[in-house]
Amino acid sequence: MKRIHPIIFCLCLAIIGFSLSSQKIQTDQALELLLDKSSKHVGVEVPRGLGFTGKDIKIAVIDTGVDYSHPDLYGFGPGGKVIGGYDFIENDDTPTDTNGHGTEVAGIIAANGGQTGIAPDAKILAYRVSDTGNSVSSDLIIKAIQRAVQDDADIINISLGVNRTNDRIEEAINYAVRKGITVVVAAGNSGPDLKTIGSPGRDPNAITVGATYNNITASLVATLDIDSKRVQVLPMVGIEPVSEPITAEIVFGKYGREVDLIGIDARDKILLVERGSDNKDELVYFSQKEKNSANAGARALIVFNNEPGMFLGDLRNKQEAADYKPRIPTVSMSREDGLLLKSMLQNNTVGSINTFYHPDFVSFFSSRGPVSPFYIKPNLVAPGVFVNTTSINGGYNLTSGTSFAAPHVSGASAILLQKNPGLGPHEIASIITTTADPVSDTYGTDFPLETSGTGRLNITRAFGANLIILPDYAVFDLSPYAKTKQAEFSIKTLDGSIPDIRVDFDFDSKVADFDYSVGGSTITISASAVGGTGQHQGFAIVSDGDTTYHIPILLRISDSSVDATERNGELNFKISSPGWSYAKITVFDVNAIQVDSISVTPEKRGTVPIHKSGTYWIQADIKNENGTFSAYSTAKVESPAPRQIVDLGEIDLPERQIAIVVAVIGVVAAVGVVISRK
Repeated sequence: MKRIHPIIFCLCLAIIGFSLSSQKIQTDQALELLLDKSSKHVGVEVPRGLGFTGKDIKIAVIDTGVDYSHPDLYGFGPGGKVIGGYDFIENDDTPTDTNGHGTEVAGIIAANGGQTGIAPDAKILAYRVSDTGNSVSSDLIIKAIQRAVQDDADIINISLGVNRTNDRIEEAINYAVRKGITVVVAAGNSGPDLKTIGSPGRDPNAITVGATYNNITASLVATLDIDSKRVQVLPMVGIEPVSEPITAEIVFGKYGREVDLIGIDARDKILLVERGSDNKDELVYFSQKEKNSANAGARALIVFNNEPGMFLGDLRNKQEAADYKPRIPTVSMSREDGLLLKSMLQNNTVGSINTFYHPDFVSFFSSRGPVSPFYIKPNLVAPGVFVNTTSINGGYNLTSGTSFAAPHVSGASAILLQKNPGLGPHEIASIITTTADPVSDTYGTDFPLETSGTGRLNITRAFGANLIILPDYAVFDLSPYAKTKQAEFSIKTLDGSIPDIRVDFDFDSKVADFDYSVGGSTITISASAVGGTGQHQGFAIVSDGDTTYHIPILLRISDSSVDATERNGELNFKISSPGWSYAKITVFDVNAIQVDSISVTPEKRGTVPIHKSGTYWIQADIKNENGTFSAYSTAKVESPAPRQIVDLGEIDLPERQIAIVVAVIGVVAAVGVVISRK
């Protein structure tokens, strides 16, 4: 993948087709100062100190290959770090990395030398599916997943992302999970917009990982408050944190050039300027805008974009001397917010800017959910900004992207598997997600589930966990027709003990009441609506006396409901909604694969036959005089309907009609052959 200048390292990727979920940072900062920062931040030292380093665990890296000549990843074959793999680009058995991305991912997982990975004694299976990183064939990803299953991988890491759906890749992931392989994938770099997680990150059976900042002093965030309202800003690279917020009147300074500031009283003010220039060929660096603003006496600078959307600016550039240091806090803003703020300035608008260290802030570029009304994505977040790791040609690289958050979780999974080899993929996912640390935004408010999942990876807590809770999330759909619902969770202890379980709820009590009971190996949680309609989030906090586990809860309260009951292997549906005239009902299995879809009216009902036992998700798109809206529910099928096998010999048809049917089948088959050959 092409190296990206620091000025755009946090911009999201929006590439048609599959792309590597990473972004490069070129910097002169001493790399040795950053060694092991991210691994220590996620708590790897405790298990490592006890000798748990991923020994004997095989991790498949589906990427650009691995440079196994690197001293930290040295050796190819049974005695090396990279014990096998395949090059799907050159179609040979030597998956050598010429791009660097796969080597960076592998280093975070299992480097053992100058750089120490999360699981330094784990082994790597390298599958090269891209040479440039600009795009990746879905067919090659599928082949690599299948080959990883064939090669007995324990974990698969896929640091690839796209903001669309690819059912075939998700089917391959589901196949790997059924074979007992834990699959960890990057969420993608298409944030901060919602609904930007695509395949494979949207797969309910994969562990999808978003990116936070890192435990280094460069992990700055910024806030801007105007009239008690929050406006999104990003700190420019190169600024320092402030000791206290800067509150001052905001004035407009055009493009921030010296000539623009003549006649403007900027002293002790916050300057708002536009990015770039109004002269076509004029280049005005951010550092020039900062220096001119500081010289004019401004206390802080806001630069809004000259095109739609957000951007991250870098105050460092080749025009400035090596000793240049910004004198005032400088932040960037979207064009939309900048123009709105500019229009407000005639009213003597006052703003307050703050910049401070926040390692667990979810990165601007990290893709967001939701991907489905029935489950939560991403599952969690991990450090993915300014991560130092191995690179090709024996070097190291400081890099950013959800690509480098995912391998932190793959390494953690290896440690858990070494400690408890019998863990299945969903059990590993449960331990890792329920023991994550909740993370908050710049104002101390927890990030929503669609941004951070359950929180930031904490390997120490995951390593010490004894309780497995399945499922590891809950979704409640309440209405006037279903004011209370229950969710059941199976619990299992790794040491076979019987824990004393307690459950508390971190949820707005004005919205819903929660209660729980524990019986045998089951926790039952009930939710009762007390507030108005809307969607709400919170956590059930489970304690076994030693560890606390966070179960994310998504609760929806609507005016309507859909209920599904099973009879003789068929789902029957009941729509409850004032004045409804039509509903489309869609049934999904727990792999998010559509099973069937029917249309119903108050006069016309329908059923959906289910041929496999299990849990099914129901979505009803209901139409009434006020429009169309959705209601959801879940159904369990214990006695599936037998599949019908048609025997033409049992059909009472005249010979002529049978001949016609056979002829039609033959024509269809022939046409299919012709089409397939084109």
